[in-house]
Amino acid sequence: MILTLPAPAKLNLFLHVTGRREDGYHELQTVFQFIELHDVITLSKRSDQQIKRIGDWSEVAEENDLMVKSARALACYAGVACGVDITIEKNIPMGSGLGGGSSDAATVLCGLNVLWGLKLTNTELANIGVELGADVPIFIHGHAAWAEGTGDILISIDPPEDYYLLVVPPVHVSTAEIFSHPALTRDSSPIRIPDFLEGQGHNDLEAVVRQEYPVIDEAMNWLQRFAKVRMTGTGAGVFISTASTREAQEIAQQAPADWQCFVTRGLNTSPLYDQLSNFTNGV
Repeated sequence: MILTLPAPAKLNLFLHVTGRREDGYHELQTVFQFIELHDVITLSKRSDQQIKRIGDWSEVAEENDLMVKSARALACYAGVACGVDITIEKNIPMGSGLGGGSSDAATVLCGLNVLWGLKLTNTELANIGVELGADVPIFIHGHAAWAEGTGDILISIDPPEDYYLLVVPPVHVSTAEIFSHPALTRDSSPIRIPDFLEGQGHNDLEAVVRQEYPVIDEAMNWLQRFAKVRMTGTGAGVFISTASTREAQEIAQQAPADWQCFVTRGLNTSPLYDQLSNFTNGV
C-alpha cells in the first residue's frame, strides 16, 4: 500500500509571548492557520521493519530528519512489525517560520497510523509528536486553532480564509536564537479570542528578528507599502492579506528576484485530513 499526502505550511496570524517557564520553554498565545503551500510525502509500506528515507534530499541528514524520527517513535510506541519508505517533494522553505518540518512529521504520523492500521487517536499521535517539535500538535489537530501553553493547548476557530502574499527572503532564522535573545519581550498581556477577531494581536518576536536579520526588516518595510505586514513564527516568512489572487500576483511581480514569493490562501481545515479521508473511506 502506498499513500501520497500533503504536509501543509502554517501561518501564525499573531504571536504573543506571555511568560517564560522554569523549564526554559515559553508561554504563548497564537492563532495557527494552514495555507495552500505544502510539501508532498509518499509512504510505501515495507514487509520488514526498516524505516528509510528515499531520495537525495541533503539539507537534513536522515538521522536528524523529523519524518524519520516520527516514524521510528510511532513504531516504538505501537510495536509495529513492518516498516516504511518515505519520499518527499519539498516545497516549504526551511527556516521560514512556516512549520515545514513539524508538518512533515505530523503527516508521517497520521499517514502511518492509516498505513500500518494502528487506529491511534489524534491525542495519542499528538503526544508522540510534541516530543519532536512544539508545532507538531497543530498539524495533527487539523483545524485552524487558537493556541496557548507552548502551542499545545488548542481551540478550533475559523478566521477568515484570506488570500495571502507570502514572501521568504534568502535567510534561515534560528528559532532557538530568537527565543533566547535578551531583548525579547516575554510579558505580553494575554488577550481573548474576541480581541483577536476584532483585530488585536501582533508578533512579539518581530522586533528582535528585524534587528538581527536586516533582510527580513527590508522585506517587511517593502510589503508595508501595500498592506499591514505580519511575520509568521520567528520568520523569515512575512505576509500580507490581499483582496484576490490577482492582486497578490501583481505585487509579487515587483519583489526582488532573490525573494521567494508564494500566492496562497488560508485554509481552516488541513488538506491532510481531506486526503486521509479518501483512504479511510476506501477511495
